[in-house]
Amino acid sequence: MSKKLLTIKEVKLLPVDAEFYVKGVASRLTRRVDRNNNPFWEMALSDQTGDIEGKIWGTSSWINRQGGDSFPVDPDNCGLRFEGSSIGISGKVGQFRDLLQYNFNEVYYLDQEQNPPSGFVKKSPVDSAYLEDSFRDLIAEVSHKAIHDFLLSVFFTKYNLWEKFKIWPAATLLHHAYVGGLLEHSVSVAIGARDIARHYESFKVPVNMNIVLAGALLHDIGKLESYTVNTTPKNTVKGNTLDHIILGSHMFMKFAEAEDLNEDISHALAHIIVSHHGLREFGSPVLPQTPEAMIVSAADDLDFKLNYWKTQIEALSPQSEFTDFLSFIDRRLWRGVEIK
Repeated sequence: MSKKLLTIKEVKLLPVDAEFYVKGVASRLTRRVDRNNNPFWEMALSDQTGDIEGKIWGTSSWINRQGGDSFPVDPDNCGLRFEGSSIGISGKVGQFRDLLQYNFNEVYYLDQEQNPPSGFVKKSPVDSAYLEDSFRDLIAEVSHKAIHDFLLSVFFTKYNLWEKFKIWPAATLLHHAYVGGLLEHSVSVAIGARDIARHYESFKVPVNMNIVLAGALLHDIGKLESYTVNTTPKNTVKGNTLDHIILGSHMFMKFAEAEDLNEDISHALAHIIVSHHGLREFGSPVLPQTPEAMIVSAADDLDFKLNYWKTQIEALSPQSEFTDFLSFIDRRLWRGVEIK
């Protein structure tokens, strides 16, 4: 292989007709058929710099490169599991309906010992020690003893969610979809919610800071059952059929009942969990109805949007000012101006 190895971030900056060679872990592989019943595949590939989706047409080559050998294989009958494995791609940038399209012309199943999938897994860009210290510091800021002790019990001393929580993704695609994403998002939401609460306290809005902090730290615990992470984030069966809000509510109520948490406290925190997406069309069965729930929901929404903006802008070519229209948030995103 004489082509220079690129990162996914570098590939996404290439112009139309440019060729590339990239390695990553296949986070998704879907077999489809065209109008003439000919097979083709769609593959999502990830490395530590980003994600890319490409088309693998029926004329593309599939090659097994394990153990130093290199021989063609039939992807449907070779016994290899491409999804979740380290893959090499030789491809070319195309264009379809004025949008860039990545054609994967040669697909290499790499030697998994020499190219372990864990080496391509995207991780939180924020220092893990900072996030862990911040999480513990936020719990320490909770002055209400029962709430403080409940948080310690849930995350550390009794139920020990921490070992999963600190490495779990916050999503599979749109925001914080990487190892450590759930911790990064939760810390960011809690700090943002705390600072918003402080602001409104100074404007004489009665806000319970203990409920804000605890609600922010707990709001996404359902994602521990909604997602799984091996090489890349995936939805679980429960995640697909129940979603993290329902799962998180059930988890929280189970812990609250077992720990005999005060009913009013339990009610206030459960309301934050079930309402934090803000709107019914975004998955919340009820809308935020307290200052604490409104604050956590606002901080959650802003953190999602800013992380999404960051990943979308980082994927733009330097010459582009705007993303394509993003239907999920009903807008294009702008790089903005650099003010010196």
